[in-house]
Amino acid sequence: MTCWPFDPRPAAGFTLIEMSLVLLLFGLLAGGSLSTLYGWQNQLADTRASSQLDNAQEALYGHAISHGRLPCPADGSLSHDQIGAGLENCTLEHGVLPWRSLGLPETDPWGQRLSYFAHATFTAPLNNGARAAFTLDSQGNAYVRPSASANSKDADSLPAVLVSHGRNGLGGYRHDGRRSPTNNSDEQENADADLAFVSQRPSPSFDDQVRWLSSDILKSRLLAAARLP
Repeated sequence: MTCWPFDPRPAAGFTLIEMSLVLLLFGLLAGGSLSTLYGWQNQLADTRASSQLDNAQEALYGHAISHGRLPCPADGSLSHDQIGAGLENCTLEHGVLPWRSLGLPETDPWGQRLSYFAHATFTAPLNNGARAAFTLDSQGNAYVRPSASANSKDADSLPAVLVSHGRNGLGGYRHDGRRSPTNNSDEQENADADLAFVSQRPSPSFDDQVRWLSSDILKSRLLAAARLP
């Protein structure tokens, strides 16, 4: 019988340092994958919010064509289970999109309701057999500028404005009617219930998305629907 000589050297394998390097490499790869996934999820949420605003904008135009006026805002301070939540309240010009009246989702991808301003001239009831609440001479009074401190305006004489308050949610009403405070001057402009709104490129301090209705486009759609003479 042949006997192999005994080799006193230990069998080859990973040293503790080598194992540490392998684990570090896996950790870096996993961290990079998670970071990529997180970035992809944020981008998807931004895209969904943009699409939601586009749909809401079209719903406002559609409501005006069907009813001869824009819908009034809903009271954002009401919890979703309270009477009147999501329904028009025509004592308001500032509030949230009346999601129940329009049959739309209540909140954006981050759980905030869409803020909504509508000029009372464009939400008024129809009187004396009129087919629209407003006329060809009616003008809105809201405006959009690139920052709270800017003198220039990107859009003016607007009858209605919509705002998604973005990932940070600052300034937006939540499902339970609570509102997240904000001290950022640009985002505060979209939450302070005045006629000025801010729309700008996303940044670490600003992630609101804004849409508005043009008086001219609104009138042209009602003209096409024979709602205006």
